[in-house]
Order: sequence, then C-alpha cells, then structure tokens
Amino acid sequence: MAQLTETVAKNTLAITGITPRGIAASEMRPWGSFTVLEEGKGYKIKRIEVNPGHRLSLQMHHHRSEHWIVVSGTAKVVCGNEEILLSNNQSTYVPQCTVHRLENPGVIPLVLIEVQNGEYLGEDDIIRYQDDYARSDK
Repeated sequence: MAQLTETVAKNTLAITGITPRGIAASEMRPWGSFTVLEEGKGYKIKRIEVNPGHRLSLQMHHHRSEHWIVVSGTAKVVCGNEEILLSNNQSTYVPQCTVHRLENPGVIPLVLIEVQNGEYLGEDDIIRYQDDYARSDK
C-alpha cells in the first residue's frame, strides 16, 4: 500500500496559481452573482451568472473594456447601437466608454466569463443610465 501511495504522489501534478486567499467568494447582486477568478495588473477575469429574466444596468465604464464568452444559456447583449443574441461558445467585445447591457432572456441561468482590461478595474467605474433595481446614476 505504501508503494501505491508513493506512485500516486509522484504522478500527481501540483496545482499552481492558487493564492493564500483561496477561492474567491461570489458577490450577490439583484440580477445574479459574480466571482472574481483571477486579477492582475491591467486585467480581471470573472464568472458571471445572470438569473433567468434578469438584466444588468444599462451602463458604461471609463477605464475598462470587456470581453464576454457565453458558457451556458442565452445572452441578450446591447452594445452601443447594436443588439445581439449569444449562446454557448459565442463571444462579444465591449469597448471602453461604450454604453452596454447584459440580459438573460432564457429560462436557465446565463453563465459567462468576463475578461476586463484597463488601467482601473474597480466596481465603482460603472456609470448607470438605467437600472431595474433603482441603482441608476442618471
């Protein structure tokens, strides 16, 4: 049995990149939740889950752009003057200073990965123009 344990230990890959903080906790929002998966200089990666029938604010960011990749569900995306529907393995890009919105028009949770790029990635870099949850700035 000791030899089997040693063999398993030798053939096991170490998981790197885990910080002392451990796994990031999810932050709940009225529309669903998000979890920061990784963050470094100039980028942040989030897992976002939007509940069926809910949507995020119509918003804009001064200091970051965003890439959205749909993992499961359907995303209705408003980006500038365009409106598109995305499903599994489809993606879109939201340029800095562009008004945008993410919505789940489906009946299952929308799960996507968001990659933010920019000089400042704080949650307070959100200008809300319209919000279903009375968080509008305008």
